[in-house]
Amino acid sequence: MKPKVSEWTNYELQPAFILGFHGCDAKVGEAILRGKEQHLMPSDNDYDWLGSGVYFWEGNPARALQFATECAQGSIHSKGGITTPFVLGTIINLGHCLDLADSSAIAQVHESYRKLQDMMRDTNEKLPANGKSLRARRLDCLVFNLLHTFRREKGLSPYDTVRGLFWEGEPIYPGAGVGENNHIQICVCNPANILGYFRPIQ
Repeated sequence: MKPKVSEWTNYELQPAFILGFHGCDAKVGEAILRGKEQHLMPSDNDYDWLGSGVYFWEGNPARALQFATECAQGSIHSKGGITTPFVLGTIINLGHCLDLADSSAIAQVHESYRKLQDMMRDTNEKLPANGKSLRARRLDCLVFNLLHTFRREKGLSPYDTVRGLFWEGEPIYPGAGVGENNHIQICVCNPANILGYFRPIQ
């Protein structure tokens, strides 16, 4: 059944701050902490899960370190490359948030996909596909980026952040509904919603 867009748009404004964690190279993290760089560079790969923006693991420094370590070992790729794994903490104001735990947000993403289908049909182009095991998400990335474009074209207020809940990995025990890599990702579209960075304490 097609999800319906809700009228409960007042609740897209999130009232709380969250802690996010970014896996990167130590040189990048230290440059941010020392004020040599103001912000992390946004990711604009065509396979990013939630579209273009700066990515963080919500409340999960261990997963950020795992990501950075896997990049350093060459098992996954990171823009700019990682030699020395590092975790950078940040305080994020979710602000106007496209939260994929919300029915209205899901409906908007579905509508963006439907419009993308129409566009591709009109130009005789083929829809991109998400990769094997959903590690590379070219279809999802395009759908989210187009959603932001459609909002700008309609004069609607832009989203500051996108929040996605992902069930990933093998079940933690037979029959479990919990995967070993379940996580929440935050994609920050508006750098002004990053209020500060910090060095996490283990």
